[in-house]
Formats: sequence, structure tokens, C-alpha cells
Amino acid sequence: MFEVAEVGRSVDDDTFEALEEDLRTRLLDAQFRARDARVPVIVIVAGTEGAGRGRVVDRLTEWLDTRGVDVRAFWDETDEERNRPRWWRFWRALPPRGSVAVFFGSWYTRPVLDRVAERLDAAGFDAALRRIEFVERMLVEDGALVVKLWFHLATTLQRNRLKADLKARGYKRKAVEKRLDEVEEALPRLRSAGERAIRLTDSGHSPWHVIEASDGNYRDLRAGQILLELLERRLAETESRVGSEPPELVRPPMPGPQPTLLEHIDLRQSLDRDGYRERLRKAQDRLYRLAWAFHRKQRHVVGVFEGWDAAGKGGAIRRLTRAMDARLYRTISVRAPTDEELAHHYLWRFWRHLPMRGYMVLYDRSWYGRVLVERVEGFASRHEWQRAYLEINDFEEQLVDHGTVLVKFWLHVSPEEQLERFRSREATPWKMYKITDEDWRNREQRPAYEEAVNEMLARTSTEFAPWTLVAADDKRHARVQVIETFCDRLEESLG
Repeated sequence: MFEVAEVGRSVDDDTFEALEEDLRTRLLDAQFRARDARVPVIVIVAGTEGAGRGRVVDRLTEWLDTRGVDVRAFWDETDEERNRPRWWRFWRALPPRGSVAVFFGSWYTRPVLDRVAERLDAAGFDAALRRIEFVERMLVEDGALVVKLWFHLATTLQRNRLKADLKARGYKRKAVEKRLDEVEEALPRLRSAGERAIRLTDSGHSPWHVIEASDGNYRDLRAGQILLELLERRLAETESRVGSEPPELVRPPMPGPQPTLLEHIDLRQSLDRDGYRERLRKAQDRLYRLAWAFHRKQRHVVGVFEGWDAAGKGGAIRRLTRAMDARLYRTISVRAPTDEELAHHYLWRFWRHLPMRGYMVLYDRSWYGRVLVERVEGFASRHEWQRAYLEINDFEEQLVDHGTVLVKFWLHVSPEEQLERFRSREATPWKMYKITDEDWRNREQRPAYEEAVNEMLARTSTEFAPWTLVAADDKRHARVQVIETFCDRLEESLG
């Protein structure tokens, strides 16, 4: 694969200067158009050590308007990053719509180095690459342009450059020779891992571009030309799609009403006051001990609370948090996205709140808004919410793979009970803030929401992150079921 980048391409200084002015002008124009079109651009700079990747990044920031460019170098992980899922550090660095992010090192670095050091076997390496391909496709489908540049040097030239670079940094002769020997010993494995990484992630939505790096002029010029070509192509596609929506598919008629998962929840379940107090006390005592056990063992927990308006999500969360030390958890109440959040992929705002080891985060509403409210209210297109099921499952699988205990609740109430609670809120001064015109409007669309909820439950209740359906017509029963289920999942995780 890399032989095509070892043929000796070069560009003389006069030719470079003649081409640079036009390239720089067009790159700036494309950058400003991408800003206006709100296209986020991610440039991944990877490749052989000693290939001059740092100089390429310097050149790109010279050619572009640096006010819209963010350069990130993913070298050593911080304690904060090690305490969270691997992708957390990359999600935090994703550029807002209309900006450019240059990743010096990226989500490819660690899998490749782990494979070279044999910390990752072939199956694990391929699994990591499939995850990368999935995330890149997800970002592209959300509107991002992912530009992947791999800079390659022939072995002999690489050794010479590394030697000169190490001497320039002040390394002594023995240290230089030792480092060169280490690189040479690892080169066959690096080459093999790099080739496989490129082959398994070289897709139509984000292809790799291998650039020969033996000549600096050619290397920099080719990198700029590729970025310009991909930017202009994406802008042309974006501008041609403005104002055009794919036609809606009409479902074939079903043979009469069919039973749904929600209809199988027994809403008659209830607890008397004495039984409620006894079970609640025992469950909260269990949770207090478990929360501290998780903190000592450096385990993390994410709780997701979804349900109908007035189903009692807030009340259940309050009974849950009363049993824990306030230093061990955070509650994230999800509202309409801010301008900053709208400028990123919809999962971005949830990635940023993930807990460190030893702590919990409880989401009062969550990423499932994409397939519920945004689907029903038309804030997301059909293509956006349909692909979200796969994106959400992958996100949750990453959390669980990292050791997170993920507990998801859907609190279900009947239309009659919901109406009674709405009226109670309107009639009670200290509850009035809980009821809004939006709640009444959502209630009128309950059939559409029921369809969305049933599809969500069917497509996102996985073996690693199952849903717990809570009968919530009786608040006491719902609160106890939530806390007892929460404790059961924590105890199961601790073994």
C-alpha cells in the first residue's frame, strides 16, 4: 500500500510559490463558505514518525484564518481523560459547526500503538477500527467533513530525519542510537498496523489520502490541495441540497390496531403507605452503602430517566439522591439545547457530562430526545432520528465497555392519571411551575409519542443496556421500584 508514496515526488521552490498563492486564496474562501454553511471540518494528521506532520499543521494554520481553526495534539492522556471512556477526550474536542479542528494524533493513535506493542490482539484491533469507522460515518451523516491525511516516508529517509531531529533536540549520541534502534525494530509492525488501519477505515464517506513526505514542498502542497478539493466538493453538495428534503415514505396499512409493549405494563400495581415507607427505607439504606462501595472501587454509574410528562421522574430521582452523599453524584436536567449544543452533534452535550471513576451522573431526560421529542415535533429529519438508534446503541456500548453501570428507566402512566396530575399542578401554587403549554400540546400528540416510545424500547433495549419499564400510576410503587432496581443493578455489577 505505501509503495505508491516512495517514488520520489517533489516540487521545486519556484513552482511551489507559483501555486501557493492561488491555493491559499481558494482555501480561505472555502473556509469562510464552510463557516457560513455551518459545516464542521475535522482534519486528521497521521502517518510516519519524522514525516514532518508538525510542519504540515503549521502550514495549514498559516494558510487558513486561525480564528476558525483549533489544533489539538492527542499525546499523553490526562488523569481526567483516563477516568472516562476513551472517546470522551475526542468528543470534547470536536469543532462546532462552521469551524475547523486539526487533530495531530487522533482516535487512530492508541489502537495502532497498542497493536504494535501487542497490548491488543488482531480481533481487538479490528473491533477498535470498526468503532472508528462507525463514529466517522456518524459524524459525516451529521454534516461534518472528515479529512484524513497519512504522511509516509521510506525507511532510510525516516532514519536520517529522526537522527537529525533528535540531535537538534539535544539528545546525546547513545540516546539517539537507542531511539533509532527502537524505531527500526518496531517499523515492520507499525507499517502492518498502519496499512490495516487504513484499509479497514478507508470508506466512501471519509477516505484516506496517503501523501509522500520525502519533499516538504510536495507534502505541504498536496495536503492543501486535498483539503481544498474536499471542502469545495462538500460545499457544492451542501448548497445543492439546500431547500430539498427527501420524500417521506408512506407505510403500508396495518390490519387493524396491534398490541404494543406499553400496553403490557400493569398500571394497577400499587403500595400502601406503610409498605412504601418500609421498602423505601430499606432500599435507600442499600443504596447508601452501594454508592460508597462504588466510590471505593472507582466504578462509575449513569442513570437515565425517561417517561411521560408528570410521570414522576423528578420525584423518583429525589428519593434516589436522598440516599447518597451529595459529593458522589450529579443530576443533569436536560432542556432544549443551547446555541453551543446545537453547533455540535446531538450526543456531544451528553458526552461532556459523563462521570469520572467513582461517581454517578443521573440524566433527567437524555439523548433519547432525538428519537422522541425531536422525532415527533419535527426537530430532526426522518433520516436523522432513524440513524440515531444505531448511534445511541454504540454510545451506550462504549460506556458499558469502559465499565460504566448504565441503568435506564421508562416511567409509564395512563392518559387518565396524567390528566389528573396536570390538573393538580394547575391548582396547586407550588406545583404550577411544573405545567406548561408545551405539556398540554405534547399530551394532544400522545398517539404519535406512543409509537415513538414503543419503537425506541424495541430498538435500544440491548443486552448491555436494557430498559426497565416502571408502572407509575402509583407514585409510591414507582419510586420503590426505581430504587430497588437501581440497587439490584449495582449489586449485580459488583458481583
